[in-house]
Amino acid sequence: MTGSKTAKRRLRSQDWFDNPDHIDMTALYLERFMNYGVTPEELRSGKPIIGIAQSGSDLTPCNRVHIELAKRVRDGIRDAGGIPIEFPTHPIFENCKRPTAALDRNLAYLGLVEILYGYPLDGVVLTTGCDKTTPSAIMAASTVDIPAIVLSGGPMLDGWHEGKLAGSGMAIWQSRRKLAAGEIDEEEFLQTALDSAPSVGHCNTMGTASTMNALAEALGLSLTGCGNIPAAYRERGQMAYRTGRRAVEIVFEDLKPSDILTRDAFLNAIKTNSAIGGSTNAQPHLAAMAKHAGVELYPDDWQVHGFDIPLLANVQPAGAYLGEKFHRAGGTPAVMWELLQADKLNGDCRTVTGKTMAENLRGREARDRDVIKPYNEPLKERAGFLVLKGNLFDFAIMKMSVVSEDFRKRYLQEPGREGVFEGKAVVFDGSEDYHKRINDPELGIDENTILVIRGAGPLGWPGSAEVVNMQPPDHILKRGINSLPTIGDGRQSGTSDSPSILNASPESAAGGGLAWLRTGDMVRIDFNHGRCDMLVGDAEIERRKGDGIPPVPADATPWQRIYRNSVTQLSDGAVIEGAADFRQIAKNSPRHNH
Repeated sequence: MTGSKTAKRRLRSQDWFDNPDHIDMTALYLERFMNYGVTPEELRSGKPIIGIAQSGSDLTPCNRVHIELAKRVRDGIRDAGGIPIEFPTHPIFENCKRPTAALDRNLAYLGLVEILYGYPLDGVVLTTGCDKTTPSAIMAASTVDIPAIVLSGGPMLDGWHEGKLAGSGMAIWQSRRKLAAGEIDEEEFLQTALDSAPSVGHCNTMGTASTMNALAEALGLSLTGCGNIPAAYRERGQMAYRTGRRAVEIVFEDLKPSDILTRDAFLNAIKTNSAIGGSTNAQPHLAAMAKHAGVELYPDDWQVHGFDIPLLANVQPAGAYLGEKFHRAGGTPAVMWELLQADKLNGDCRTVTGKTMAENLRGREARDRDVIKPYNEPLKERAGFLVLKGNLFDFAIMKMSVVSEDFRKRYLQEPGREGVFEGKAVVFDGSEDYHKRINDPELGIDENTILVIRGAGPLGWPGSAEVVNMQPPDHILKRGINSLPTIGDGRQSGTSDSPSILNASPESAAGGGLAWLRTGDMVRIDFNHGRCDMLVGDAEIERRKGDGIPPVPADATPWQRIYRNSVTQLSDGAVIEGAADFRQIAKNSPRHNH
């Protein structure tokens, strides 16, 4: 492709910059771009104008690498005959945004929709990295439906502490238990956490960041191999250049998200998530992306299509290694190659490369079988999400790839009751209540206790918080028991190895069953039938409803109020009610502004 090539069809940017019916408006749109040296010949050339949705900033360290990568994206766009225009997106930093970054996914989505729709852009490079930057960008691209391609910033290099791998998130959860058990002091706790972040990039574990960037590739929205290249590797800059080039080509080809994001593509992503040991946050994010793409994705799809898929990626938290070694072993394409050979993927799905998924995966067999296992020799069988329902909720999931053998023996292998566990509930209203009372001896917490947290969902927190991975009280940890059964209407970190029942919908604040649970109630978890029930009579539950829904914090900002008044439940993706009514809006040009 030469730099002088222009589109055979009229581009949407020409309605701004080359509109003979409104020469006055053309002058207005062109005029201010001139003040930093852009020429009218460029903008009026008929070359595609490609937006670079810049998610990197000092407020988003996980994505900051994109400040540099954008330069290579620009080079690729120019060399392919396009015009780059870079713009900022709303910052979303999982570790630091309070009360939770989940609030900002929908806010970032709204902002990006308005930019992609209201400005003269023919295509866009979506720069992603930290957890919610990926789904928010894909949600927006689906709503507007201009040609779009995802560029991941990549994970950090592998972290090390005292000669052992220290994975982001994982290092904190494991050290937190050791600190509570008295095995380490606070200084070593902090140092372990710091050692887990050795370079630019997002989480080096298979947390939500790595998961969502892998799934962007599984959906067909990234160039093959993009999702796992460490941020510090030279190949990341090379991928940025190639992504920039491809962004121009997909405009010429008029290849849009609606051409790629089919139901089969989303089912491919669900299966890939199981095989890589992906984050439980993939469930609401994929649900949200499907919603905005106009694709029917059902809560039970995680059980029907994903549960029986084995774990192939030996990566923390479900495995042993970190992102750098996963990339060197072949990364997401190698895992998907295994699934394709086992006839578990739809290889005919279209992708942003211009080829089918099967064509993309040709020759992508794993290079290290200790890191990426063959399909018939997996780390674990049936590693997907178990979908549960009962009188506590209509929908929740449990990540089976992190259920340890110790946990199975303790709770799921009682002779004659295999797969069934009953325990006494201890209920906490939010994480403040949990931290205040978890070590209270009067609660009588033992190894048969089920820890429950509520008020942590989209309405209750607000925004749904990663607080369900509650660790046991100190006296339990000192006995060598690292995990108790936990249930909650919030989420948990994708880096957590806690086998929790989470994303419960409807949540307590919406009148779900967790609102009527009381400390001391017995709860039965039946893995065999996908049930989770409080063993309380219907009449007693109705009586408790008279007590009202447990209180939640008041709105603290205008956006929190707007969010609470519009958000759906986690089972539905926690999207903005009614936002999915707007699809492919770029088909109609926006009104002139003067």
